[in-house]
Amino acid sequence: MDFEGFPGGDLIRDGLQDLSAGRESAAALLVAVGAPRLRRSGLPIPMIPIDHAEHRLYELLARTHADSAHSRYNALIRRLVSFERTFRRAVERVCRPEGPQLTPLPGSLGTNRAPGCPNRL
Repeated sequence: MDFEGFPGGDLIRDGLQDLSAGRESAAALLVAVGAPRLRRSGLPIPMIPIDHAEHRLYELLARTHADSAHSRYNALIRRLVSFERTFRRAVERVCRPEGPQLTPLPGSLGTNRAPGCPNRL
């Protein structure tokens, strides 16, 4: 998936790669922090449980940047939130197009979403 046009997309891309490879990097922990919201937006996040991802991210930053761990943590969380919001808006533009609503067929789910859109936004 290409996240080039999204703020923080580089972190999300790297985090997804690290999670899939089993590496516990700052990017992987950041994706784990945002996993529930990212999944709701339709992003395929690996189902790799990471307990207390927020604490582990801060501890990792404290080990490598003791004097600036707090500000680095907050900056990463801001980038995650910015990505989540922008990605969600992009998904909503595709999955909830403007224009007339389609009348659902009997027995259908009653949506006019594009294929691949998440069930709930």
